Amino acid sequence: MTTRLDHIAQQRRQKLERLRKRGIDPYPSGYSRSHTTRQALELLEKQEKKGTKRATGVSLAGRLTAMRKMGKTSFADLRDGFGKLQLCFYKDRLDEKTLELFQDLDIGDIIGASGKLFRTKTEEPTLDVEDFTILAKSLQPLPEKWHGLVDVDTRYRQRYLDLIANATAREVFQVRSQVIAAIRQFLNKRGFMEVETPVLQPAAGGALANPFTTHHNTLDQDFYLRIALELHLKRLIVGGFDKVYELGRIFRNEGVSTQHHPEFTMLETYEAYANYNDVMAMLEEMISSVSQEVLGTTKIQFGKDKINFKPPWQRITLRDAVKEYSGIDFVTHPTADGLREKMRSLKIEVDPKKNWAKLVDELIKDFVRPKLIQPTIIFDYPLSMSPLAKTKPGEERVVERFQAIAGGLEIANAYSELNDPLEQRERFEEQLKDRQAEDEERWSIDEDFLLALEYGMPPTGGLGVGIDRLVMLLTDQPAIREVILFPQLREKEK
Repeated sequence: MTTRLDHIAQQRRQKLERLRKRGIDPYPSGYSRSHTTRQALELLEKQEKKGTKRATGVSLAGRLTAMRKMGKTSFADLRDGFGKLQLCFYKDRLDEKTLELFQDLDIGDIIGASGKLFRTKTEEPTLDVEDFTILAKSLQPLPEKWHGLVDVDTRYRQRYLDLIANATAREVFQVRSQVIAAIRQFLNKRGFMEVETPVLQPAAGGALANPFTTHHNTLDQDFYLRIALELHLKRLIVGGFDKVYELGRIFRNEGVSTQHHPEFTMLETYEAYANYNDVMAMLEEMISSVSQEVLGTTKIQFGKDKINFKPPWQRITLRDAVKEYSGIDFVTHPTADGLREKMRSLKIEVDPKKNWAKLVDELIKDFVRPKLIQPTIIFDYPLSMSPLAKTKPGEERVVERFQAIAGGLEIANAYSELNDPLEQRERFEEQLKDRQAEDEERWSIDEDFLLALEYGMPPTGGLGVGIDRLVMLLTDQPAIREVILFPQLREKEK
């Protein structure tokens, strides 16, 4: 059965054929535009300040997003990557060939148009079109309510329609790009060097996570898509680069939620001769300066909450935070069975398969993070939760690690990096023993990394920042898929 949309698409194909029969290429190789819509508006304002009613001629290019045919005069909205500008077509001024082309235009077509700028009686900046040409004929009609496309599935699957229809979506991804650029600028000014490390790795290391696996045919070897950037970046510290960072894609074969996605972007930085206190100060300065640079303020709105990234941030030990928000002092319950029993006594649901470290992590996720709206640094973690972090002097069971939380989201994780190769091997082996046979999370012993440590790694402060969650905060978006251009989705049923 032919639907109305099918009929519209068929009509557009007929228009396409008419264009070709008249010798018009509906998909030419290029167009020489003189100005973007933003530049054209600036030019008009400059001319007006000089007292000139009509600006000099310009050539614009973009997509038609609205058409209003009104007898001898028609108007259309043209949008490019920088904004929108109204077009005015005076039909009496168009020759027969150009008028015929105008009749075959549809919303969604991409055109080039030249003429002079002016303001209408309603003060609308407008291009008086003297000539125009088709640059790409749109064969599919935009969605019915594309001026504010709201269907979430369509927005994610066909992000291009979301970007055409929703100004907010475009702004989110423009901010994302600016955030990444500002982070690079901040780190480069501090003497960090940007590097790239392998996505395909023979060992799944640097985090507890379930990796994606693949096979290299020529090498006849299985590889993992990286679950962290850490171990290769620390090899570079061993090699003599004192400050390195990478903005890279991470892949974890795990669940999907408003805060989790199987592929996401991480920033990791490593600085020789620094510890977690140095990293705390750098993180506060970086996030506040990025917010100021991109948004013009350190104060943001996230949902119903106002958040201020201006340093200093609140700081609290993990032990005190868990005790304050859950009522449990995990130090007094040093075994999994004892902690599990205490949690059950407080009517907290407990997974009987989880070990002590995972139970503490559950307390953090369920009780601590949701309560921390203003930027907060939680520091000093149990050793069993942090196999890559250096032990705090004088405290055998505590490591120099912190996490940063804002708006209830974990946005950063950092350590004073463990650089004792023998202790690191013991920790890795302990992790393997502790892991349940049915656990999906993998922890591979990366022998080459351990060998690198044996050559000597200086004291080092490491930092990981979740770029997607940071962008969620800075753009007031409730779900991680809103800040990822092409999120992973279940295949649509045919």
